[in-house]
Amino acid sequence: MPLSKLINAIPACAAPRRERRKEARPGELLEAALDLFVEKGYAATRAEEVAVRAGVSKGTLFLYFPSKEELFKAVVRENLARTVTEGASELASFAGPTGEMLTHLMQQWWARYGATKASGISKLIISEASNFPELARFYHDEVVTPGTELVRRVLQRGIDRGEFRDVDLHYTIHAVMAPLIFLVMWKHSLAPCCGAGNTIDPEKFIAQHADLMVRGLLKEKQP
Repeated sequence: MPLSKLINAIPACAAPRRERRKEARPGELLEAALDLFVEKGYAATRAEEVAVRAGVSKGTLFLYFPSKEELFKAVVRENLARTVTEGASELASFAGPTGEMLTHLMQQWWARYGATKASGISKLIISEASNFPELARFYHDEVVTPGTELVRRVLQRGIDRGEFRDVDLHYTIHAVMAPLIFLVMWKHSLAPCCGAGNTIDPEKFIAQHADLMVRGLLKEKQP
């Protein structure tokens, strides 16, 4: 092949690799940001550190995310809000008893969120909410509200179908969620410091919690 044709061919071959790298950058930045936010917290994480961990310049970081706040919001949307959306889509086609649906919801919550490093965001929000109320409100609107609405829909389904007792939904939702939040808080705080005798098996914990909740919710059969 003549040299001129070889030179002309090089950009065509290299362009797709550069394009793939460019497209991958937002995901790499979000991954690096998630690692640092969970490791250090929101206040202690600097944008420069995120850029370094992702292997890009600070300017490149701000090209995709104009501020640390917007970066954090993107991390929440990618790792938490999406989990709620996926759960809602899955439960929409669930045809079994509501008790099984509620149990499945808890198990999938752990698999999709609790068992991942993203679960450290819950601890971050709880510990830093008073210092960053705007981010706390964002988290509440994007994660807490849709999540509690999903649980409410499951409970209401059980009541409407005559499977569950007519309970106060507001407080029952909190009764369902509180032990799960405890589990991720334990995971990211005391668990690494406790001995083997104080470990909590997440799957067994959730199975026990689900069993107690469902048994307490089931409507008694009339004699």
